[in-house]
Amino acid sequence: MGRIRTYEWEDPSITAAAVGRASGLDFLREIQAGRLPRAPVSATLDFTLDEVDEGRAVFSIMPGEEHYNPIGSVHGGVYATLLDSAAGCAVQSTLPPGMGYTSLDLTVKFLKRVTADTGRVRAIGTVVSRGRQTALAEARLVDAEERLLAHATSSCMLFPVPTSAT
Repeated sequence: MGRIRTYEWEDPSITAAAVGRASGLDFLREIQAGRLPRAPVSATLDFTLDEVDEGRAVFSIMPGEEHYNPIGSVHGGVYATLLDSAAGCAVQSTLPPGMGYTSLDLTVKFLKRVTADTGRVRAIGTVVSRGRQTALAEARLVDAEERLLAHATSSCMLFPVPTSAT
């Protein structure tokens, strides 16, 4: 009756140690290329970083029943995780070496139900505004026909990242 899903992830401290050593865009491109480990949460939910450019990041997921809530559709936390990742990484892609970010808030609006029948969905994050200490980003969750499924905005705090001289 039960279902089993197994997955593995790499040591997250490897990626964390690389934050701030290069530009945010170069850092994300290293993850996308597989030269740095992806975040463990992306293995847990099975989503990928598909595109990254200055001020833009795109993640995708193939929804499955392992993402479902008790009412038979994808849990809102899965939507929120993808949207938070896309918005945050869009901000990260604009950062120079020596800088990091953290999300201060995330506001999500769920617009359409997502199920395994929906097919691959993409979270497209873009930077709306970036200053020296804060940034505002938005992310849109869309299906293959570009129909809007959910929308989010995120405020991020920017800060210097201490790097060791090794």
